[in-house]
Amino acid sequence: MRVLCFGSLNIDYTYTVPHFVGAGETLPAAQLRVFCGGKGLNQSVALSRAGLEVSLAGAIGEDGRFLLEYLRGCGVDTRYVEVLPELRTGHAIIQNDARGDNCILVYGGANKCTTREHADRVLAKFGAGDLLVLQNEINELGYLLQTAAARGMRVALTPAPLTESVRELPLHCVDYLFLNEVEALQLLDGEIDPETEPLRAASELRRRYTSAAVLLTLGERGSVYVDGGTQLRQQAVPVQAVDSTGAGDTYMGYFLAGRLSGMEIARAMRFASLAAAIAVSRPGASSSVPARDEVLAGL
Repeated sequence: MRVLCFGSLNIDYTYTVPHFVGAGETLPAAQLRVFCGGKGLNQSVALSRAGLEVSLAGAIGEDGRFLLEYLRGCGVDTRYVEVLPELRTGHAIIQNDARGDNCILVYGGANKCTTREHADRVLAKFGAGDLLVLQNEINELGYLLQTAAARGMRVALTPAPLTESVRELPLHCVDYLFLNEVEALQLLDGEIDPETEPLRAASELRRRYTSAAVLLTLGERGSVYVDGGTQLRQQAVPVQAVDSTGAGDTYMGYFLAGRLSGMEIARAMRFASLAAAIAVSRPGASSSVPARDEVLAGL
């Protein structure tokens, strides 16, 4: 069984601010740090550090070649990442406040130039039983979902950022649906509040998208898992948050790695929660993802 992440690669510009900037406000930043990011890159690093062999497919501009060097250093196979010289690499502007929360503005750049030809070339190397990991920071998601399902691949999807186009995706092709409380609230049209009724919200998402196991992350309130016959809740691991960027990606990578290595669902949730707790105690997105041995020690 092989793992392919088809997703975004970004350059993250992270600004330390006392609070998120408001409309019409000019706010001085205390610090600027540049990180390797993008949900595709973050999830690939998380999957790799959690113990899986993972390949990443996507696109960057010439200005993003250092991202490939970083990924290789993390053990990620980058042979399926295209370099498009005429385009800029995707990037994110991240505000990180005094509480460790973040506010993110994303520019797609080369991430929005995935072609069906590129998708076909890559997916031809994978088949039945392999896992495809997707996010909503690239284009041609619907085509990737349908093509992967036709090849017998399993699919894990993080529909972030959640846009109206997500509702038009063939979500019946998804096996694992990962989302946070904000995305769940949007997908449920505000009918159920995941903060106050997380199990009910996850169950309703499962009812609407019956093929998928739903993983709902709730920050400091933990996480919820619902599939056809199981409902579980995992408490968050208490930690002093420094930067929550990439916490959900870390959780996803470690949960999938746990399940694929044979862990029961509850233990995989605990595994993922510990990894995410370590990640938020450090600055950066992919750079904050812990190594597998560090997380296992916590188990």
